[in-house]
Amino acid sequence: MTGDRLANFEVELLLKITKGNMKRSPYEGLQKKIKSLDTPRIDTWANQYPDRDYIIRIDIPEFTCICPKTGLPDFANIVIKYVPDHKCIELKSLKYYTLFYRDVGIFNENVVNKMLDDFVKSCSPRWMEVFGEFNARGGIKTTVIAEYGDRSKT
Repeated sequence: MTGDRLANFEVELLLKITKGNMKRSPYEGLQKKIKSLDTPRIDTWANQYPDRDYIIRIDIPEFTCICPKTGLPDFANIVIKYVPDHKCIELKSLKYYTLFYRDVGIFNENVVNKMLDDFVKSCSPRWMEVFGEFNARGGIKTTVIAEYGDRSKT
């Protein structure tokens, strides 16, 4: 599809949604249950330097999930930064964790907050930030940042 045809398709799709001519997405009811969504376990390993504050940064440049309204894919760059305490996130399990979202209809804001909850639960960091920069769709780009703890205290 060329750029103009794609833009026209998106406009037509938006009009159908706003006029109520489109069926409701099967993902819409999920949004109320996000906090209890059963996600894959995130494994950890023992931090050998718990006496030192240092920042670990993990970039996930090819994150995908599903828009719960349209059923279309959302693409994002997710950046996780944290100051570990006694545990660090194991990357192989993180890869499987992020792949889980490929088939989940979830709002961008819920993705970032759910990830923060799950990461904090798995590794109990001193401080953590999850930054989600979602690609533009229909001329709108979304960036969501969720934080745990007080960075100034670390």
